Amino acid sequence: MTPCAYILLCSDGTLYTGWTNDIEKRLAAHNAGRGAKYTRGRRPVTLLYSEECASKSEAMSREAAIKKLSREEKLLLSEGKIS
Repeated sequence: MTPCAYILLCSDGTLYTGWTNDIEKRLAAHNAGRGAKYTRGRRPVTLLYSEECASKSEAMSREAAIKKLSREEKLLLSEGKIS
């Protein structure tokens, strides 16, 4: 399983950023209400963006960097317009 950082689009239009070793399992957990507390009341969530990383620490660092981006920058990242 490959570590990755990801961005979810919540049903209320907000964005959630996280990291995981198994994106499909984590997405299912979010939608089942077993994911992050933030997403429990904002289901269903859809995967907006994911980025594979070489290691867990790299995925965690990338998650932290993405969280510092503005909403607009996160949307541009998901569209492939910035990296």
